[in-house]
Amino acid sequence: MMNQQTVPSWMAKWLDTHFAHSPLTPPAHPMVDAVIEGIDGRKIVIGERELIDFASCNYLGLDLNPQVQASILPLVRQWGTHPSWSRMLGTPTPYRDIERELAALTQAPDILAFPTITHIHLSVIPFLSGTGAIYLDSRAHKTIYDGCKVAQGQGATLIRFKHNDADELERLLASSPVPPRLICMDGVNSMTGNLPDLARFAEIARRWNVILYVDDAHGFGLIGENPDGEMPWGYKGNGIVRHCGLSYDNILLVAGLSKSYSSLLAFMALPTVLKEMIKVAASPYLYSGPSPVASLATTLSGLAVNAQKGEELRRDLHQMCRQLLKGLADLDIFTLNNSELPIMEIPLKDPRQIMALGSYLFERGVYVTLALYPLVPKKEVGFRVQLTAANNPDQVQHLLAVLAESANRFEFYSCSDAVKQEAG
Repeated sequence: MMNQQTVPSWMAKWLDTHFAHSPLTPPAHPMVDAVIEGIDGRKIVIGERELIDFASCNYLGLDLNPQVQASILPLVRQWGTHPSWSRMLGTPTPYRDIERELAALTQAPDILAFPTITHIHLSVIPFLSGTGAIYLDSRAHKTIYDGCKVAQGQGATLIRFKHNDADELERLLASSPVPPRLICMDGVNSMTGNLPDLARFAEIARRWNVILYVDDAHGFGLIGENPDGEMPWGYKGNGIVRHCGLSYDNILLVAGLSKSYSSLLAFMALPTVLKEMIKVAASPYLYSGPSPVASLATTLSGLAVNAQKGEELRRDLHQMCRQLLKGLADLDIFTLNNSELPIMEIPLKDPRQIMALGSYLFERGVYVTLALYPLVPKKEVGFRVQLTAANNPDQVQHLLAVLAESANRFEFYSCSDAVKQEAG
């Protein structure tokens, strides 16, 4: 129950009622809602404590790249900090350049950029579904779920299937009470770092003539086309569709630049005819302000860096991922990650230990993302480690040393545990 002395009296009753029934009461913890007071590479300062940052999603380290940083001022001098036109009213030419470059990189028919992926889900999913049926992966990202709930409120039928379970999806499609319109799911999972069998889901979508709507926020920039199989993540970082060797038939790829490219921008890969329709149907395109000019600049320069040295950045990052995974295996600490991508969730046997473990890591200079219930199932409560190209092997080794100490105090799953960590 909230302390009524800390809030105005007119709000106290609502807060007490809300938090009495909510599992999401904000926890008091140094790794939740922290104020970060400084940054030096992948070291951050919170209060008087310096920590190694393993919570950043800037996978390619472009937020710290001098070439990317230097690109901001020239474009801001040209366009100002933030032209206030909505995209429908007026599009600065950097948007056009970005959409063209992304189309060439992803080999998609066309690209439409928005400020954020959340904007896309909340506006485009309801438009695409209409009053038809949406089939939603049970572990799809919360923002996809929110978009589906908006669609449901406008007359769509929402049907959930078990995570990555193509067989159940087929059974549900066969018994659909209304015409199916969309299958919605993640590409690279934001907690485990694992990939779905996208080829199987694409085949189902084509056979049933529905749209496969894929959010690859965490995969774009990391995984890409893989014609020779020599690079585990493939080449170019051009997303899960190309990584799986698929065409864009029946597939709408949604991805963002806020992870690997460290820029406030997102996009859809889609046919041009649909792009023109969404322009007049999606509220963010019609009414929202655009991304800041600084983000347009860093997107363009980030794409240039990717073309010049993206493979080197991904290769170095992959080596650190292998270093961490090998170290976890040597410590007999289980992680849900089976992809070698830089998103590694480590669950606890006893979810009640999570806050104490978080404090233990914090005190030893390790900053991670806590995975709390009900944001993840109780059997997956733990923490998520994210590596970036701006981390270094010594930092990974420090993390492993701290985890070795932690294993003497907290119960992690063993790699040989009979308990299976099933998604969904």
